[in-house]
Amino acid sequence: MASSGENLKDLEAKASAMEQQVRNLQSQLRDVASADSPHLVTLKAENEKLEYQILHLEKSIAAEKKRGCAGAVRSASHMTDIVSHLRQLFNSAITAAYPQIQKPSALIALGKKGVDYQVNSAMSLTKELKATGVNANPRQIAEAIVKNCPSSDLVDKLEVAGPGFINIHIKVSVVSGLLSDVLTHGVRAPDVGEKRRVVIDYSSPNIAKQMHVGHLRSTVIGDCLARIIEYCGHDVLRLNHIGDWGTQFGMLIAHLEDKFPNFESESPPIGDLQSFYKESKVRFDGEEDFKKRAYKNVVLLQGGDKKIRTGWSHICEISRHEFAQIYSRLGIGKELVERGESFYQPLMNDVIHDLKSRDLISEEDGCKVLHLKKQKVPLILEKSVGGYTYDTSDVAALRHRLQEEKASWLVYVVDAGQGLHFQQIFEGAKIAGYSNDSCRIEHVGFGLVLGEGKKKLKSRSGDTVKLKELLDEGVERSAEKLKERGRDEVLSPEELAAARDAVAYGCIKYADLCHQRTHDYVFSFDKMLDDKGNTAVYLLYAYTRIQSIIRLAKSDSGALTARAATTELVLGEAAEVKLAKHVLRFAEVIQRIHEDLLPHVLCEYLYDLSTHFTEFYDSCYCVEKNRETGEVLKINWSRILICEATARVMAKGLSLLGITTVDRM
Repeated sequence: MASSGENLKDLEAKASAMEQQVRNLQSQLRDVASADSPHLVTLKAENEKLEYQILHLEKSIAAEKKRGCAGAVRSASHMTDIVSHLRQLFNSAITAAYPQIQKPSALIALGKKGVDYQVNSAMSLTKELKATGVNANPRQIAEAIVKNCPSSDLVDKLEVAGPGFINIHIKVSVVSGLLSDVLTHGVRAPDVGEKRRVVIDYSSPNIAKQMHVGHLRSTVIGDCLARIIEYCGHDVLRLNHIGDWGTQFGMLIAHLEDKFPNFESESPPIGDLQSFYKESKVRFDGEEDFKKRAYKNVVLLQGGDKKIRTGWSHICEISRHEFAQIYSRLGIGKELVERGESFYQPLMNDVIHDLKSRDLISEEDGCKVLHLKKQKVPLILEKSVGGYTYDTSDVAALRHRLQEEKASWLVYVVDAGQGLHFQQIFEGAKIAGYSNDSCRIEHVGFGLVLGEGKKKLKSRSGDTVKLKELLDEGVERSAEKLKERGRDEVLSPEELAAARDAVAYGCIKYADLCHQRTHDYVFSFDKMLDDKGNTAVYLLYAYTRIQSIIRLAKSDSGALTARAATTELVLGEAAEVKLAKHVLRFAEVIQRIHEDLLPHVLCEYLYDLSTHFTEFYDSCYCVEKNRETGEVLKINWSRILICEATARVMAKGLSLLGITTVDRM
């Protein structure tokens, strides 16, 4: 496709240059007064020659465009996204059949009952065409689209069904070739177009408070999306917008001064920062002198007082250490960069000054506000008593990410309850001129984690469940499950520990990610540790089963890559074809998540992949053994390669979800 694109660009450039020459010649023709002028004859001849050349170039461009969407499906750098290829193909067909449709967008869906894909555009085109004076029913439109569809290496057969659906059947020979590409080139991302600088804001715990179950969704969803977006080739900056500023720090530092008066020279031995916070809050609510000291400390903190800043730094460092332990257990590394509210404090003055200088700020009830067009409530950028708000810090953060970080795509993974706030921030940023239509800025909202009775998940004492306690219980339950299955008798202690952690953390992440993120979900260890159904345990067992088959064939990934170059992948059985086609859907699934940021689509895909593999394994032998001696009699290497391709896609998919695989479980 790359060479095709280059040829097309060259042809279009030549045509453009010739058209300019024609325009110049025609201008000269108008300037020549005498019809008998010899110069006029020369100009006319040259003009005719150029117009002839342009005509041929236009035909070549049309042919090149047709070849571009119909030609080679494979790419050296990307995994083939079949849906994108089909969309391009049918957009071309719609344009050829109905040139009056300016921007066609073919609707491609998965087919049913032996049909691979289906085009559902004819119904919606009926109204569009009627507006242009063309009266045709959906079936007639579908037939016209099929008639004008360019040939494609990918498509085996097209047929119009029902009132106007176009059924697409994919060539099995092409599926076989694309599956070989997965084995020889690896599981690559689809081509998502322009590469961007992306900032993803997620997790965001508060200093001096333990991470609780409410932080689980932001952390897990944010990490998953960061992995997928980075996998697609974008430059990703992961930001942890922690709560490390505000009135509560004056309170904490006042308590620190009393309990550890030498904190400037020695790091205070605070064992439980959560208890320390509760103690200081009790004093703040009950001791007037303490409250006054706390407020004074806030002023000193904001003013940069050395002693108060030292106390603040100690408290932040203790929290960071606790956060790091949670992140390590969840497999989240140092790529998550802390950039708390304190970072944006000096930048907020710049925002206020900038907006004031352009008369964008109004004064209302003593507050400085930015009025919005789409929202009734304005952004409050400065309180009547002085001091900035969350609106100010979020506008300053957005501005910094676009202007200083040079990002063109911002993602905020924050609970759905903050939806209105972000609508206001995004609109305010546009009014301020900090963002524009070329920027992709979106709030990735999510629902609540619920307990029994579909109420907020709480501990027995009624408190919010601590994330550490949730992970501890997951590890404990995972170990019990593995022992129930007798895995402690066949796995080494190291293998058992690896399997325990993979299941524990994998099941917690997967239970969150497999639900549509905008919905609430009920947390249940019993359901998420079930080895049947759409769970991480089921997927991990399916993956280890494939690995055991490959070990039985006395092979490994490296050997199978080499074998793929010389072994023909034969897709004869229905279960083989079904599995192979599903493996190749990985690229379209990643493309879809890249567009709508809904990770549950990947979970559904991996669950279906595991199910299709089970069907394949039950009906197609891979390794034939002597039932009495266990001796391997015959290996079907084509099917072993199908197993390997499945395992690679499964491993990549689980990795993008943040789930660790193990070879034995």
